[in-house]
Amino acid sequence: MTSFDAQAGKDARAIWWILGVVGLLSIAAGVIVLVEPSISLKTLAVIAGIFFLIDGIFEIVRAIVGGMESRGLLALLGAISAIAGVILIRHPIQSVVAIALLVGLWLLTVGIVHFVRAFAEHDHRWMTVAIAVLEMIAGIVIVASPGIGVATLALLVGISLILRGIAMCAVAWATRSVLHGHGAAPTSAAPA
Repeated sequence: MTSFDAQAGKDARAIWWILGVVGLLSIAAGVIVLVEPSISLKTLAVIAGIFFLIDGIFEIVRAIVGGMESRGLLALLGAISAIAGVILIRHPIQSVVAIALLVGLWLLTVGIVHFVRAFAEHDHRWMTVAIAVLEMIAGIVIVASPGIGVATLALLVGISLILRGIAMCAVAWATRSVLHGHGAAPTSAAPA
């Protein structure tokens, strides 16, 4: 095993469970938004803000821990997500247009960064590209018509959060499976 492989294994062990937790939180936030599409703008802004902040922190941690080429891109994405999250949590915006523009721009930025990053990484490229394209489409739709109603905004945000969460959980599960598959052999070969 090369030192690169060993480092990649350490990085994967350090973050697979965090990825799974963030994925589950994303799914939960999406379900809450879909189940209650008539929630107030303030509640929608805070729910989106909490997820943006958690997602931003996760991306920054991945940029610091990970040994990939696109660390700067991940750190930038994390910073943008965290800033958008803090803005939405600390100052819940009272206008559908303002929330829609912020969420739409965030989805568009996240989608573009994930799309670019998909070509730097070989694992799960097709899934990353598919999610990135969906995020970009949702972002463009929201930015193109920022005057949409709360229910429509909630529907788009909820679907986006659920799809992103499912993708994160799938990657976490695949990473865990690979780690346990590779980690089992050396452990069983060790003397008792």
